[in-house]
Amino acid sequence: MARRYDPGRRQRIIDAAIRVVGSKGIGGLSHRSAAAEADVPLGSTTYHFATLDDLLVAALRQANEGFGAMVRERESLLGPEADLAAELARLTGEWLGGDRTGVELEYELYLAALRRPALRPVAAEWCASVEEILARRTDRVTARAVVALLDGICLQVLLTGAEFDEAYTREMLRRVLCADQSSARTGG
Repeated sequence: MARRYDPGRRQRIIDAAIRVVGSKGIGGLSHRSAAAEADVPLGSTTYHFATLDDLLVAALRQANEGFGAMVRERESLLGPEADLAAELARLTGEWLGGDRTGVELEYELYLAALRRPALRPVAAEWCASVEEILARRTDRVTARAVVALLDGICLQVLLTGAEFDEAYTREMLRRVLCADQSSARTGG
């Protein structure tokens, strides 16, 4: 029997894995559940992803595109006249105000790196990519602090079910960013 050419199969498996994690959590993902969700033979999942961690890495890499893509596409962040704190607070509010399921999924995959070392480099890539963009407006250390602050605020919102507070986020970002400017002025 000839093998059927299916160039989109790998991507369908990744998409299916993301849907499975979204509905059943990380614990519900297996090669079998991804294959069933993608409507492909079980052997296809193990052909494209030898281990479950390989599949999770691909899913995390794709899921991580949400906020990072929004930051990359927001040209107003990079303009020297832009209020970086206000722009980031507004952007974070848009991200959290959108499809909350997608945001929760991104964080579930991101936090899975705590128990799955294979995911850690991908989680770090996400932080590094956002830091890289922010470092165009500030130094790297401050960019890292901003990413950590936004991560913490987003996790608090997701874990508590609270509404995102744009004014609070803007104020906290200003404090971090102003500390950077004060340090630059004093040489320390």
